[in-house]
Amino acid sequence: MPKISAERRAARRDQILAAALKCFSRDGFHQATTVDIVRESGVSQGSLYLYFKTKDDLIAALADDRHQREAVLNVLAEPEHDPLRSILTLVKLYALRLSEPAQSDVLRVGLQGWAEALRNERVRAGVLEGIALARRALVRTIRRGQRTGVFRRELNAAAMARVLIAIFQGFVLQAMWEPRANLEPCFELVGELVQTMLVDGR
Repeated sequence: MPKISAERRAARRDQILAAALKCFSRDGFHQATTVDIVRESGVSQGSLYLYFKTKDDLIAALADDRHQREAVLNVLAEPEHDPLRSILTLVKLYALRLSEPAQSDVLRVGLQGWAEALRNERVRAGVLEGIALARRALVRTIRRGQRTGVFRRELNAAAMARVLIAIFQGFVLQAMWEPRANLEPCFELVGELVQTMLVDGR
């Protein structure tokens, strides 16, 4: 049998993960079966097992891919010259992500991943790693602002990073519970709140 190229393997893997995402979003981790995923993806059962030995492998791979995408959002915001503008840009990027209909399946499966992390140590490790990446990027940006005198020097950068992440996570929940809710005014307020906490300290 001829070997397939690395590009073809990557494309096939992405095809399977896209199908798993749809199935998990629709039916949940525990109701969706590998048979459902095979049917959705159009690959054979044998092909699926070449890439992912178990359903847990699929769940972990989806979590890893999601955290890599979120790390990209943080990287996009971090290099901005003005640290305050960096964080406000990040707020806007997350707001845009929540408003994109194409992100609905990703967000739904992400929420299931948070719940799954309570019982699955492998998923928990992935979730915590993804959150840690975002937290470290925020801490670096906040400390850069403190060094340059833009942000209050007495501010606890690590605590502030956790507060920001909690805000983002809370809006993910709201966006999934109420898909038609207009969250744009809320994110405008988040921007004002961030500026007040980081700069003014009122």
